[in-house]
Amino acid sequence: MAVTAAQVKELREKTGAGMLDCKKALEEANGDIAKAGELLREKGLAAAANKAGRIATEGAVESYIHAGGKVGVLVEINCETDFVGKTDQFKSFCRDIAMHIAAASPSYVRRDEVPAEALEKEKEILRNQALNEGKPEKIVDKMVEGRIGKYYEEYCLMEQPFVKDPDKTIEQLLNEKIATIGENISIRRFVRFALGEGLEKKQENFAEEVMSQVKL
Repeated sequence: MAVTAAQVKELREKTGAGMLDCKKALEEANGDIAKAGELLREKGLAAAANKAGRIATEGAVESYIHAGGKVGVLVEINCETDFVGKTDQFKSFCRDIAMHIAAASPSYVRRDEVPAEALEKEKEILRNQALNEGKPEKIVDKMVEGRIGKYYEEYCLMEQPFVKDPDKTIEQLLNEKIATIGENISIRRFVRFALGEGLEKKQENFAEEVMSQVKL
């Protein structure tokens, strides 16, 4: 059955889990909110959300330099304690996120960081596309709201499919790590440099090139 926004909202309020996790759990549970809540608890995602309010000021600034020095990434990822920040598991997670940023080239960490003007510009483009497709104007706005999700998936790190496991998003990967490690973890900020960015040059597929260097 189709999952409604109201159902996702209700489950999110009850469990504190992420929106995408709630939607997926509801789909697996055929819209049964109680069962979906159980699924989230089994996966540790509800527990992870309960840790989200904790202060996380420790962690690491991880770097990733693509072979040949064509792409460089710095990402700050926070956890609650210095002890966890020094563990191999946390360090491995940080490396994975830095590598993903190099490959997927997000512009923002979360959707609430997208500037209003950029979002409105994208909506206007999507609206004109829908009108050019001959869609009735009365349903165009609903179509735009549906399609804007693709924009978030492309430009927002947390909503991108993880390059090493496209079946899960970065948000889902993060929640899994929180549940496993037992501390709040937050991807705070990042910067990505591409050699010659902004200059006229030969276009290359950095995602494929970065992944070719990673032993999965």
